[in-house]
Amino acid sequence: MDLSPLGVRAAAGSLRSSEGVLLHHSWTDEGVSVSPAANGAHLLHLSVALCVLNDTYREAGRLDVTVDGISIEVDGGFDAEWRSTGIEYAVTLDSPAPAEDLARLNEVVDDIAEIPRAIRAGARVNRRP
Repeated sequence: MDLSPLGVRAAAGSLRSSEGVLLHHSWTDEGVSVSPAANGAHLLHLSVALCVLNDTYREAGRLDVTVDGISIEVDGGFDAEWRSTGIEYAVTLDSPAPAEDLARLNEVVDDIAEIPRAIRAGARVNRRP
């Protein structure tokens, strides 16, 4: 996926990058690399990336699918009034599992990942006085 200036990448395991910010992560000893994370748009996209990454590890364990490495790329745009025009993500997995098992894993995660589900459903955001 070619990332725009608002796109982010989160990666762990064999696909973890040595560039970017390293975050502690409960699913991996080495942590998760994220790049970039410099503004609100990045953080919105990063929330999707980290949610999908976390849920992929969790569901891979449940489905008995080995994941040696994972990279999630997330990108999206905004209109002139800074309303999101949509978010897309791509998952790259390093795994010895058969392609059909990886496809099933990706489908399960896409169905249950909480942050993408919340964004898809829409939510009010209000400032408290």
